[in-house]
Amino acid sequence: MSRALLVIDVQNEYFAGGACPITFPADSLSRITDAMDGAAEAKLPIVVVQHSAASPDAKAFVRGTRGWSLKGEVDVRKRTLVIEKTLPGAFTGTNLEQWMRDSGVDTLVICGYMSQLCCDTTARQAVHLGFKVEFLADATGTMDLVNEAGKISAEDLHRAILVTQQSRFSRVLPTEAWIDSL
Repeated sequence: MSRALLVIDVQNEYFAGGACPITFPADSLSRITDAMDGAAEAKLPIVVVQHSAASPDAKAFVRGTRGWSLKGEVDVRKRTLVIEKTLPGAFTGTNLEQWMRDSGVDTLVICGYMSQLCCDTTARQAVHLGFKVEFLADATGTMDLVNEAGKISAEDLHRAILVTQQSRFSRVLPTEAWIDSL
């Protein structure tokens, strides 16, 4: 098994920007940095994904703004590659698939934000492309969500994604167990 850690959208927008803050799990940022440190120690490639709004008139993730910038704790850590995306899936419109194939990576390890959007979409895309996926339960996160369809707490939404991922798409595990497996 040849793994790569994918760190999705750990950007200031979720901490001090216009988007609502990530609230669950409360310690997800420290688990993300633990995963990055564990991957670096094990000499696994680390791919950081940075979301950019498709329009300069967007309210969040506008290229070049403070909210768009990577969170400092992630920005200072070792990484192999940075990929910019404009849609939820990290494979869409990027060179991620080609890089994985060229690098001999067959397993994608997902951490970052948000569990139900970019993390979930990317995991599903990876499976559809023939890759294995590991989804770090405590190194992914989300926020309470309210829209025209209803409302759900961050904890319930996160748990629903983890259960769905484990049922078909990913091996879901805590960061510490994943690091121990390296």
